[in-house]
Amino acid sequence: MAQFRLQGSKTLAVDMTGDLVKAKNGSMVAYTGQMNFKKLSGGGDGIRGMVTRRLTGEQMTVMEVKGQGTCYFADRATEINLVRLNGETLYVESDNLLCTEGTLKTGTSFTGLNGVSSGNGLFTTKVEGHGWAAVTSKGPAIILRVSQGMPLRVDPGAYVAHTGNLNRSIKSGAGWSTFIGEGGGEAVQVEFTGEGLVYVQPSEKLTVGGDV
Repeated sequence: MAQFRLQGSKTLAVDMTGDLVKAKNGSMVAYTGQMNFKKLSGGGDGIRGMVTRRLTGEQMTVMEVKGQGTCYFADRATEINLVRLNGETLYVESDNLLCTEGTLKTGTSFTGLNGVSSGNGLFTTKVEGHGWAAVTSKGPAIILRVSQGMPLRVDPGAYVAHTGNLNRSIKSGAGWSTFIGEGGGEAVQVEFTGEGLVYVQPSEKLTVGGDV
């Protein structure tokens, strides 16, 4: 089993003894021992995942890394967050998925929301199974818990990932203009209801709705 650990906050070290991991193409910064690298098309498992990504315009090229030793991964000096899955499902923006254990299955999931946050279409990346996943964020991510009766609203440009039994819906930010000035502020927010965890980064991407 591959061992995931952080080397500082911006580099992922993966110790492998013949194990296999999948990582964002080009994210390897160094390695010790013997490693083999293989570029994979798509980013999801199977033909369906590949075709879906092409139709929705998502750009996610991954590589398969297998070997003996330690491989180090990083992506544009972003912060790295380790997520342990024990049968749960992780939903994550494709740009934020750095590396997964080979035991985890990746694919695509229809959300209807991803286009709001990154313009990539109506699909997001889904990671399932038992093992480690490494997720990046611009700045240290905060993990916010959603419980019944306590919905959470997140700026779509700050959303990174979530786990649990959560429902998502788009909510208008209308009414904020009276507080922060006409034409400014968050045009929309994503509301999460149910039970689960949401990963939020302290930085906002440019969304299709305009400046946020």
